[in-house]
Amino acid sequence: MYFAALLARTEDGWEASDLELDDVESLSDLIDLARSAAVDDDTVVALIEQEDAWFGVVRVDGEEDPRYYVSNASAADRSSYGSMLTKELLGSDEEDDELDELDLDGTEDGEDEPVNAFADDDDDADDRAVTGAEPVPAGPLGDPRLLDDLGVSNKQLMTLDGDALSEIADSLGATEVLEAVR
Repeated sequence: MYFAALLARTEDGWEASDLELDDVESLSDLIDLARSAAVDDDTVVALIEQEDAWFGVVRVDGEEDPRYYVSNASAADRSSYGSMLTKELLGSDEEDDELDELDLDGTEDGEDEPVNAFADDDDDADDRAVTGAEPVPAGPLGDPRLLDDLGVSNKQLMTLDGDALSEIADSLGATEVLEAVR
């Protein structure tokens, strides 16, 4: 079960809105929703949580590049919305997937691949280097300082568990508005 909300900073504090994840099919959809919730191009924080397994924070400041943080990348990578974040943070995207489908080994379609007598079939590191796949770490991933200037230190963010989104909202001064959409 997921919970997601957008917190948009305004002159009067924070406004919260329920983030309908059914409408989000890609990370760019999430970023577009966050930007549309912004008041005068001010900061918007998207909070996503999957029960007690992981939480993610996406910060959007106007037209600047979004910043991301995931509390437990390996757990997040096993979920549809979390994997969008981990793929972005690890630099994996659709263009890489398209390259994997191309025949880049120098053979024509249908030909056998050249045999390398010195290749070690058990060398996973070489396989990852060739495909560009990076292992997903079993801990936090992303920018733990993305909320520093809003009152959530990187140390605090990295030690959160359980009801992390409520603790983040409390530090931002947005507890009431977040609880209103929960």
